[in-house]
Amino acid sequence: MKNILVVFGTRPEVIKLAPLILELKKYKDDYNVIVCNTEQQKELSNQTLTYFNLKADINLDCMRENQSLIEVQSRILMSLEKVYAENTIDATIIQGDTMTVLCAALASFYRKIPVFHVEAGLRSYDIYEPFPEEIMRQMASRVADLNFAPTEKNKQALLNENISSEKIFVTGNTVIDALFCLSDSTVSNCGKFFLDNGIKIDDKLVLITAHRRENHGTRIDKIIDAIEYLANKYSDHTFVIPVHPNPNVHDKIYNRLSKYDCIKLMKPLDYPYLVFLMKNAKLVLTDSGGIQEEAPSFGCPVLVMRYETERQEGIDAGVSKLVGAEYNMIIDSCEEILSQDKQKTRLTALNPYGDGKASQKIEHIIRNYFKK
Repeated sequence: MKNILVVFGTRPEVIKLAPLILELKKYKDDYNVIVCNTEQQKELSNQTLTYFNLKADINLDCMRENQSLIEVQSRILMSLEKVYAENTIDATIIQGDTMTVLCAALASFYRKIPVFHVEAGLRSYDIYEPFPEEIMRQMASRVADLNFAPTEKNKQALLNENISSEKIFVTGNTVIDALFCLSDSTVSNCGKFFLDNGIKIDDKLVLITAHRRENHGTRIDKIIDAIEYLANKYSDHTFVIPVHPNPNVHDKIYNRLSKYDCIKLMKPLDYPYLVFLMKNAKLVLTDSGGIQEEAPSFGCPVLVMRYETERQEGIDAGVSKLVGAEYNMIIDSCEEILSQDKQKTRLTALNPYGDGKASQKIEHIIRNYFKK
């Protein structure tokens, strides 16, 4: 039996690793899965685990108020050092590009323990877009023994960086698996939640998320300017904005947008509620990575409020479009969709990020790795 340490700290990591954890747990004679939460996003990560009927075996409580990136990294590394000292670990599984990913990759590497990187090979090739995630995922790839690339483009990026082809496997993205892990009743029951909160779910629903570090400052001001224009022109639509708690985002959004009846500002939503909104939305505006991958599964067009994206496949397939924080581009692109009936704006292209079977493929690769 192999002891597999799965390390995560944020809600997106939980969403994308939960299907793999569940898959590995099916084989109790082969894997002992140890789930470790650095709690980089304490409430969100633990809350999301419950929707998959999972619980962390180890909680590290690494976050403190107003930490610098160096302080966060130091605290997570030291906490993980204790985890590795107290447990026999045969491999570490990480996902994506967070500080937790970088620290777990380094801590495992320092002990010469194999690293398996889920969602490997995503690249923008701009070290400040997204910041600091672009560098974190590049560094994780250098030490990973297995790189699970969602797409052929991701595989090619790793090959271009001289990662051995023997370490790269195209699997699709586990985020699509996660959509199928939620029961229909769980998602359907979300409708009552929005009704209770005075939010009308119809064909004129717009979901907006904005939180990324690089969009703080003047960029978020321009994004808010565009949302204000849209709210005035399309007041018959409902704009739902789950507001990130970071004061750089939260305070500006509430100060500027809370006066509009058609804009519904909410606390960060649990995963099923966010899925419900994507499933029903006419349009999504976001700077999130995961939403770029998820929304196309429901035929919903996505405008990406970033200047670079490591998820170029969606752009190439025509299911998403880069608009940055450019006032005119956001407005023009939104009007193309909001001025039409919802049924005329549905995506016809297949989701380029997977078929919902990535976790099964990854488990099979891990099994073969240990056999060798």
